Amino acid sequence: MLEIAPSILSADFTRLGEEIRALEAGGATILHVDVMDGRFVPNITIGLPVVKSIRKMTDLTIDCHLMIVEPGRYAVEFVEAGANMVSVHVEADPHLQRTLISIQEAGGKAGIAINPATPLVSLEEALPFADFILLMSVNPGFGGQKFIYTATDKLRRLRQTIIERGLKTRIEIDGGIDAANIGEIVEAGAEIIVSGTGIFGGGNPTEGVKKLIDAGTNWT
Repeated sequence: MLEIAPSILSADFTRLGEEIRALEAGGATILHVDVMDGRFVPNITIGLPVVKSIRKMTDLTIDCHLMIVEPGRYAVEFVEAGANMVSVHVEADPHLQRTLISIQEAGGKAGIAINPATPLVSLEEALPFADFILLMSVNPGFGGQKFIYTATDKLRRLRQTIIERGLKTRIEIDGGIDAANIGEIVEAGAEIIVSGTGIFGGGNPTEGVKKLIDAGTNWT
């Protein structure tokens, strides 16, 4: 099932409630929340208080992408703040299995995020414990970047691995996705599409979501 997860990093935070309602009207089912600490990635964004506030605004699934060092210290707190999905980077957590299980025990869906240059083999042991994989198709830390073309092949290989191992792990992809390239990305195996500029860049988030859904479901 194709799901669109708008990245609120690209939203107008002075009118965030309105922006979220516009996304809902367009058919978005997930809100993607980028959490950056200025250490794992250069930027600093939002944290637990904002997630708590967003939870009060919407019944949509909240998907927190933790681009932080020591994610195992904070992952459960994001579930407690209202996140339904929490992903942590394989590059940042030496105790990945433990973190994934703690997210699930707290009632959330646990995901592994992986950077463009990180090989898929790094997921091998933890993959059975993940509810989803967040495949980065740009280097994390900034919005508005161009899709890294090698991510499509990486996506196909990940999908094949999941099938071969008989897992139910879903694939989410984030970075540089818009109506022009979403078709090939869905064809390659992505199920959850994160987009910021591709949705908010046109000035009408409702139409931005609708265009992505249409392009992603009618790519053949």
